[in-house]
Amino acid sequence: MTEQGADHHHTTDDGDTRFGDAPQRSAAEAWDERYRSKPKFWSGKPNPQLVREGAGLRPGKALDLGCGEGADAIWLAQQGWTVTAVDVSAVALERAATHERSALDREGVHTEGAGEIPSRIHWEQCDLEEWRPTATFDLVSSQFLHSPHLAWEGPLRTAAAAVNPGGTLLIVGHHPDRLPPWGTHTSADMFFTPEQLRAELRLAPPEWQIEVLTTRDRPATGPDGQQATLADTVLRATRLVRPA
Repeated sequence: MTEQGADHHHTTDDGDTRFGDAPQRSAAEAWDERYRSKPKFWSGKPNPQLVREGAGLRPGKALDLGCGEGADAIWLAQQGWTVTAVDVSAVALERAATHERSALDREGVHTEGAGEIPSRIHWEQCDLEEWRPTATFDLVSSQFLHSPHLAWEGPLRTAAAAVNPGGTLLIVGHHPDRLPPWGTHTSADMFFTPEQLRAELRLAPPEWQIEVLTTRDRPATGPDGQQATLADTVLRATRLVRPA
């Protein structure tokens, strides 16, 4: 999802972050309602920073935290990754699984004699405040984990702890100083700068090597066709060793 934020949370098409949710509703109920409000909430394309940073990585086991309608997870599977994709919304995950089946059907048409292609993605519904991984991963990706229902710090710390030695942590989010102008952002605490992200996750030697820590401008189109230049916080780090 990003418990969602940009193209889901995700964010590829950079949706807004408006909710107006009653406080008594759970995160799952709020996100299910949000997804039901449109037949398609996100662009269906993988987030651009994932493509840029993940294209050269050697495939293995990947975690997509806040997978939304599944575009990132499907892209990773197409690159050869075995993916665990987690989101709070059952509605989003149902759509994601449908999108994956369609992608596999298209792949099968172009692979003569391949027969039915098995799924490479395990879709998992869970409240991200309570979620704990049962495995470790060669890539942990979280794209735009922004939600008024969820503080980002805890889930991202949990996700970072699940990276294998030699594996990659990739986190992308909206920079708080350049948010989508078409959204009503409920709290600046939902977003993070590169420095805030690194400090909160305590990514430092000898356990981690920072590969990318930056802010990147990106053109985006809002839900009503508005044009804007947004700033993405991008962090990519390699785990060197596990903590003693």
